[in-house]
Amino acid sequence: MGRPALEVAEIFRVHGPAWRQAQRAHLSLGQLKVMSAIEQCRSAALGGHVLRCEACEQVQIAYNSCRNRHCPKCQASPARRWLEAREADLLPVEYYHVVFTLPAPIAELAYQNKAAIYGLLFDLAAETLLTIAADPKHLGAQIGATLVLHTWGSALTHHPHVHGIVPGGGLSSNAERWVACRRGFFLPVRVLSRLFRRRFLEELAKAHRSGQLHFFGEHAALAEASAFANWLAAVRKPQWVVYAKRPFAGPAAVLAYLSRYTHRVAISNRRLVALDERGVSFRWKDYRAKGNTRYKTMTLSAEEFMPRFLLHVLPSGFHRIRHYGLIANAVRRHNLARARELLHVLPEAAEPQPPDEPTALVQPIFVCRDCGAAMLIIETFARGQPIRAPPTQRVAA
Repeated sequence: MGRPALEVAEIFRVHGPAWRQAQRAHLSLGQLKVMSAIEQCRSAALGGHVLRCEACEQVQIAYNSCRNRHCPKCQASPARRWLEAREADLLPVEYYHVVFTLPAPIAELAYQNKAAIYGLLFDLAAETLLTIAADPKHLGAQIGATLVLHTWGSALTHHPHVHGIVPGGGLSSNAERWVACRRGFFLPVRVLSRLFRRRFLEELAKAHRSGQLHFFGEHAALAEASAFANWLAAVRKPQWVVYAKRPFAGPAAVLAYLSRYTHRVAISNRRLVALDERGVSFRWKDYRAKGNTRYKTMTLSAEEFMPRFLLHVLPSGFHRIRHYGLIANAVRRHNLARARELLHVLPEAAEPQPPDEPTALVQPIFVCRDCGAAMLIIETFARGQPIRAPPTQRVAA
């Protein structure tokens, strides 16, 4: 797959310096760090190494990545490592996809209180799933869930929601049997929606009373208890969106889904179409339309595109992938072993290697673009050194 013709990094390099100067009083340190990281990613500013092919002796220069979790170019390797670690956790049962979305008024408030409200979104979505699943009227089981936070819509608008991947069943209260949900049906979304709405508004009111929320601009009046109570009453009336999709077609489909969602950023470089005098053009999906008409192109000025991208910078140290219930980190190994025992799944035994059999060859990290052979690092250079040309003379092995 070739390199995209246009990248977010190029937009930041061309328009970022002037825009940063104009907005210096309105950008957070985290946003400035993200811009700087993306601009420098895979450039001489971060250093790199010189590679030589073992077969054809072609010499190439590879620059280091920024490894920032908001960078469109740096997510493939972390996603692959995460998926390899999670593959062993899958059970031979149906898996369901659920989505919990915050309504627009709370999404606006969330932008001013990211850590507090995103944290509530995670914890209360998980609590809702675990509570309804444990109710004997519905499933009567202890379940597990992996939740992934997305804060964007397709047009880069602020649209906080969590995607949940949930096994279709769980352990009984005494962990003596596996309780499977009805085939093709997990939990009633209307019940999930109402409990999620009630619990979220309760915890939001508690956070307001304890002074955890901050209000600016048009929301400044909500700092007053009476104004906030009236605002909550209006948010309580509409139905909140909780969506459950049909089950995945087996564990392989779960992994395929996760590979697309776990390490996604607000916009990929491949959605960018053009950067010209009109601004930045990119592809987006209009979910209100149907068929092919939902795929459209939007053009924003660079001064509007950059803040929309930076809307989605997460607070430092905030985890956007979390595990709850049976697969919470502290108890995952024990609970999954018990679930496999009840599902009569035998652990896979590792095949012993014959003593004279060489171990499998490790895949090379760098591969030659010309012949596909492994490439060796023959030289490294530090951050900030000027861009250099490849060596004119071949280096001896």
